[in-house]
Amino acid sequence: MKFKSLLVKVLMALALVAPVAASAQAPAAQAATVKAVNKQVVVNYVSGYSVKAWKNYKVKLGAANDTGISFKHGTTLTVIGEVKYKKQTWYKIADNEWILASYTLSHKAWAKKAAAAKKAAAKAAKKAAAAKKVSKSKQIKQNKVVALAKAQVGKPYVWGATGPYSFDCSGLTSYVYSRALGKYITRTTYTQVHQGKTVAVSTATLKKGDLLFWGSKSSPYHVGIYVGGGKFVHAATPSQGVIKQSLSYYFWPSTAKRLI
Repeated sequence: MKFKSLLVKVLMALALVAPVAASAQAPAAQAATVKAVNKQVVVNYVSGYSVKAWKNYKVKLGAANDTGISFKHGTTLTVIGEVKYKKQTWYKIADNEWILASYTLSHKAWAKKAAAAKKAAAKAAKKAAAAKKVSKSKQIKQNKVVALAKAQVGKPYVWGATGPYSFDCSGLTSYVYSRALGKYITRTTYTQVHQGKTVAVSTATLKKGDLLFWGSKSSPYHVGIYVGGGKFVHAATPSQGVIKQSLSYYFWPSTAKRLI
C-alpha cells in the first residue's frame, strides 16, 4: 500500500511539472511581417551616387540579390510595404524591389535639410564675397606701397633722412607707408621689426609691401620693401642710394613683417 501511495504521488507530481516545463521553453521565432503602407520618401545618400534596390531583404546582399536597379540621391519613391528584419527597416518599392529605409528621408525632413543646405550655401557665398572684397582692398594697398617705393629709386642715401628727396633705410619705409597709406610705422628698424605679422622669408609666401629685415631678428640693422617677383626696394648705401634689386642668398633677409 505504501508503495502504491508513493507511486501515485510521483505520477501526480510529474503531471504538474510537465506543463510548467513546456511553458518554460522559448517560443518559436516569429517571421518578419511585411506591413502594407502607402507613403513617399526621398533617397538621401551622397550627391552624384545611387542606392541599390535588392530582390529580397532576407537574402545576403550581393550579386545574386542585385536587381540592377538603383536610385540617385534626391529621387522620390513611393513605398508600398515596410518590414523590420534583423534590426533594419526595409521599404518595398515594387515586387522584388527593396531598399534600406536608412538611406531615405521623409519629404518633410528632406525639405528641412534642403533649406539648411541653401542657408549654409548663402552664408558661404557671403563670406567668400567678403573675403574677396578684403583681398581686393589689400591688393590695392599693396600696389600703392609698391608704386611709391619704386618711384623713390635713384634718390640718394643720407643717414637720418626721411624724404622726400633723400632717405636712409628706415626713413624710406616709414615715408612710403605714411604717404601711400597714411599709415605710421615708427621711424627705425629696431621698432619697425616689432610691428605687423611675422611671415616666412620665401618668394612663395612673401607679398608686395612686406618689410624685409637683415641682421638680428629682434634688433636688425637694415630694412627694405618687397615689391614682388623676388625683388625689393631699399635705401642701400651712400654710394648706391635707393635701388631695386633681387633677393640673393648672399644677402638674405633674417625676417619679414606684413603690415597690410
